[in-house]
Amino acid sequence: MLLLALDTATPAVTVALHDGRRTLAAADEVDARRHGELLLPAVDRVLGEAGASLGDVTGIVVGVGPGPYTGLRVGLMTATTVGAARDIPVHGLCTLDGIAYAAGTAGLEGPFAVATDARRKEVYWARYADARTRLTEPAVDRPADIAAEVGDLPAVGAGARLYADTFTGVRQDMPEHASAAALAALAAERLDSGDERGFLPPLPLYLRRPDARVPANYKVVTPR
Repeated sequence: MLLLALDTATPAVTVALHDGRRTLAAADEVDARRHGELLLPAVDRVLGEAGASLGDVTGIVVGVGPGPYTGLRVGLMTATTVGAARDIPVHGLCTLDGIAYAAGTAGLEGPFAVATDARRKEVYWARYADARTRLTEPAVDRPADIAAEVGDLPAVGAGARLYADTFTGVRQDMPEHASAAALAALAAERLDSGDERGFLPPLPLYLRRPDARVPANYKVVTPR
């Protein structure tokens, strides 16, 4: 097993290579505006550090979000293109699940909440029983509207840090953004156990409709 994992659903451009037992190489860079520019060089760098090539990869793991439209599609298009070109499986995982798994690896026990920044004064979030068990579907909400649900739970992620008045149990010592190394480890664990129920299709989990709209009452110009 050699898994290439990547995630661009948060400001982090994160890539990792995992052999089913451990992370062989990883690259993480936080830049919310340069996902498309940074991702492929990061893939090349990770493969080079591990002494591997795309021809050695047996599967792709990709974070499907939730996340903003532009950044999220960079990772998903890259993952599906590589998967199709190499004829290898592409395993989608909820990005929030990856953050939860990383928090568990860092020592956080459940229950807890994970929240990332959804912009527009909103967060993407979910509640977890533990690092491997999500209790709620991923959602996008204004922090004030979910205060009763997250309460004083320990909380991780950039969204929790940004709205600490709502996420009063925010853990500053826990992961802030997605980690491809955590996604890869979680995927390897599930593949090894034969339990693939947590995998998702490699399709974007936006949770919002796109901002772009067809203009209303626009003038149609036809050639004479």
